[in-house]
Amino acid sequence: MEQGRKLIGPRMSTPNVPAIRLTPEPLPDNIKSVQPGGGVCYSIELAWGRWRRWYLKHFRPGYVRRMAALRRGDCTGAPHEVLDPRDLKYCRNLCQCQWDKADDPFAWRDRIPFARWGLAELQLMGWPLLCLTVFFAWYGWYVAPVFGFPVALVFGALLALVVWFFRDPPRRIPQEPGLLVSPADGKVVEVTRLDRDEFIGGPAVRIGIFLSIFSVHLNRAPAAARVISLRYQPGDFISALDPECAVRNENIWIGLEEETAPHRRMVVRQIAGAVARRIVCPLRPGDVLARGEKIGMIKLGSRTELILPDEPDLRIEVKPGDRVRAGRSVVARRGEQI
Repeated sequence: MEQGRKLIGPRMSTPNVPAIRLTPEPLPDNIKSVQPGGGVCYSIELAWGRWRRWYLKHFRPGYVRRMAALRRGDCTGAPHEVLDPRDLKYCRNLCQCQWDKADDPFAWRDRIPFARWGLAELQLMGWPLLCLTVFFAWYGWYVAPVFGFPVALVFGALLALVVWFFRDPPRRIPQEPGLLVSPADGKVVEVTRLDRDEFIGGPAVRIGIFLSIFSVHLNRAPAAARVISLRYQPGDFISALDPECAVRNENIWIGLEEETAPHRRMVVRQIAGAVARRIVCPLRPGDVLARGEKIGMIKLGSRTELILPDEPDLRIEVKPGDRVRAGRSVVARRGEQI
């Protein structure tokens, strides 16, 4: 782990200006899905996908042919057939095929106020909780009010928590040049200066953000940048409030290079927590991201880190204890924005 110390003032160091642009690295062998840690809901959704593809091929061959004609790119690398855009949900990072938005019959799912990567969990957990809530409310009304209504209230509260957790509210992304926005919702728990970060190539500043189960759990790009490298590290699931979680917990490391000169490098790390054990990252090396674009999520409570080059023109705008919103809150400024 990098040696660090708390950030107490500006650092007058030589700017970390990369001489040349980096070449995107191949995806590591241990990333075999956008959710490499797997999970029960993940397995159920994959099983549903297998049945759906069988149904489409046998009963809707015209639809399959039409979607194949509209598909662009190469499906090589996908672990299964790609019949329509739903088949890319968990393997988008493994192949190069896609559909234009106008040709995607499921593009409307990106416009609903819930995280698309959590729709399976929302239904698998939400519908049973809704049925139990309605049943015990009925039971309390007609049979045993003392027992039925409190139980219905418990299940109703759990249902509300599930729906609230997977929400995806719209965000207005600031457009001024030189701004770096938060990659996550939550509470800033660390602002630490690092003597050196290997990917950045010099001194760096690490900003740690804790996401509770009540936070929006979608991650967003801190700046317009290109994906250079991804790394997946299996690990433990200790509390995201424990500083050791950054070393021991399962995490996905994302190396980015800004699109604008001088093409500074930065790192976003998605770190699992004691409750959140499923990290989603659909990125592939070479992807070009807009500032504030969705880059994944961590399901149920976690930590996200942003590591930036520590340069003279960098000003950190947050401190431990501050609340931030992904894609909206400015965590740092550079250049003329200072």
